[in-house]
Amino acid sequence: MSHTVEWKVRLRIVEDDEGQTRAHVLLDTGTAALSGRGRAHCHPADTDVPEIGDELAAGRAMNDLAQQLLNAAERDMEGMGAARRPGPRQAPGWPM
Repeated sequence: MSHTVEWKVRLRIVEDDEGQTRAHVLLDTGTAALSGRGRAHCHPADTDVPEIGDELAAGRAMNDLAQQLLNAAERDMEGMGAARRPGPRQAPGWPM
């Protein structure tokens, strides 16, 4: 059985005057919405490179969102009577 869906993701990144970068990612599945948040700040001794702060804050926000998706899937599987997976959860991404 074929299954195709499209989920919309919005990512907003804001840097303040004090070198703090905040990211907020919103996932809309059409039936549910989840959001993730991430932060980064530039150490005073480091060169200020806004792109790095953006990458760190966005990555952390998406990691937060990914963890929420994994938790939701695990709850859904348990609700369907699926056996709980033993041991630690594998980190998201491809194995190294």
